[in-house]
Amino acid sequence: MKKCLIMIDLQNDYFAGGMMQLAGIEDAAENARILLTEFRKTKSTIIHVQHISIPPNAFFLPGTDGARINDRVAPQAGEEVVVKNYPNSFRDTNLLEFLKNLRIDDLVICGAMSHMCIDATTRAAFDLGFNCVVAEDACATMDLFFKNKIIKASEVHASFMAALSFPYARVISTRDILKDMA
Repeated sequence: MKKCLIMIDLQNDYFAGGMMQLAGIEDAAENARILLTEFRKTKSTIIHVQHISIPPNAFFLPGTDGARINDRVAPQAGEEVVVKNYPNSFRDTNLLEFLKNLRIDDLVICGAMSHMCIDATTRAAFDLGFNCVVAEDACATMDLFFKNKIIKASEVHASFMAALSFPYARVISTRDILKDMA
């Protein structure tokens, strides 16, 4: 079975100095970088997903530094970049066609945000027949507000990882993914 790393929205606006800094983004990006390095070593397929907002949204605006993929996980020559405008990385993109053309069966998914694009993309991938693994420590999110209550980012993240863990994906650590690749 052919495996592919899908790195979603690890873009500058989510890091310090960006328009919407996420809780835990530095640790998540470091784990994503570790995965990226290993996938490069094994010459496995790598896809970077880049969200570009449709103005007047406040972040990931076309042509801005905030929309650029962060340098620590930036694409190299030969690595596919899929540009999306919606949380689901398959919606109105060539992602499905690209994966089918390469006969990819297994996806390792990481990036941002746990409760938004990671969730939407993983569920869609499962529905499309892919075997999914989510690198839970290579994903980040933010505090949310609901009914006058702040839900801390760690709780949001844990809730979404738990929800994805059955039946949509194996939700495991970067270290466990690397062990599986050995």
